[in-house]
Amino acid sequence: MEQADLIWHNGELIAWEDAKIHVLTHGLHYGTGVFEGERAYETPSGTAIFRHRDHLHRLLKSAELYYMPIPYTVEELRAATHELIAANSLRECYIRPIAYRGYGQMGLYPLDAPVDVTIAVWQWPSYLGDQGKRDGVRAKVASWRRIPHDALIPHAKACGQYLNSVLAKIEASKAGYDEAVLLDHHGFVCEGSGENICAVRDGAIVTPPHTAGILDGISRRSVIQIARDLGYELVERDLARAELYLAEEVFLTGTAAELVPVRELDDHPIGGGRPGPITKEIQRVFDDALHGRDPRYAEWLDVIQVPSGQAA
Repeated sequence: MEQADLIWHNGELIAWEDAKIHVLTHGLHYGTGVFEGERAYETPSGTAIFRHRDHLHRLLKSAELYYMPIPYTVEELRAATHELIAANSLRECYIRPIAYRGYGQMGLYPLDAPVDVTIAVWQWPSYLGDQGKRDGVRAKVASWRRIPHDALIPHAKACGQYLNSVLAKIEASKAGYDEAVLLDHHGFVCEGSGENICAVRDGAIVTPPHTAGILDGISRRSVIQIARDLGYELVERDLARAELYLAEEVFLTGTAAELVPVRELDDHPIGGGRPGPITKEIQRVFDDALHGRDPRYAEWLDVIQVPSGQAA
C-alpha cells in the first residue's frame, strides 16, 4: 500500500502517520462503522471522482441504518475529498471515506459513543490485478453464505459485516483461487467477496436481485445502465449456482476491482476459459466512462482541480 502525505480526519488535514485512534475505539471492538470505496481517474477534463455524490449518499444512508448520525453533509464531504486529493497532488487514486463510533463508550449500546469521520486517499491498482481484468480470474463458490436480511443489513456498507467476506476470501485464496463467490441463505448466487456478479445466458445478462442479499453496488448500477444502453437485455432474478457453470460469460463489478471477467469457477471453464465478447464490450465502455472518454456518462464524473505539474 502506497501511502499519501495527508488524511482528512474530523474536518482537518493531518499527516498520514498521525491518523491514529484510541485502542478502545468502539468501532475497533464491535465493527460499528460504515465506509465507501471510490476512485478518481485522469480524464480529459482533469482528475474526476466516479459517481462521487452517489457514494456519499450511500455512506450517509448506511450510517442512518445503523443509527450513526454523520456530522457532515454530502457537500461538505465532497469538498473535503476534493481538498484532500489536491493537497496530496494525486491525479488518480482510491478513496476511502469511513465513519465509525469512536472512543468514549464500551458495551453493545453504542449511541453515546462519538461518530468520527475520516477520508483517506492513496494510489491502488485494480484489486484483482491488470492481468485479471484482461484475461479473467479463477473463482470458487465459498462454503460461507452471504449474511441474510434478518441477521444484518446487506444494503449497508458496514465495517463489521465484511468479516463475512473476509472468511470467503481467505477460503478461496488458500484453495488457490483469485476470488470467492457467495450464495445467499436460499442457496442462490449472491455476489463476490467484494464485487457484484453478472452472468450471460443465451445472450441476456442476468444478475441477482436486491432480495438475494447483495450490496446495491454503484458499479453494478453503472454496468446495468451501460448494458441497456448497448441494447442488451438485462434481467435481475435469482440465479442458481449451476447457471454460472453453464453461462457463456461471467463477470464481476466493483469500485476496487472495476470490471473483471471470470474465466473459471469451481474448476469449470466459463465460455471456453476466456473473456467473452459481451463482457469485453461492457468493460470497454465502462472503462471509457471511468476515464471521461464517453460523453453519455459525463454526469457520473465529479471533476476536481489538481495542481498542474504535480506528478501522481
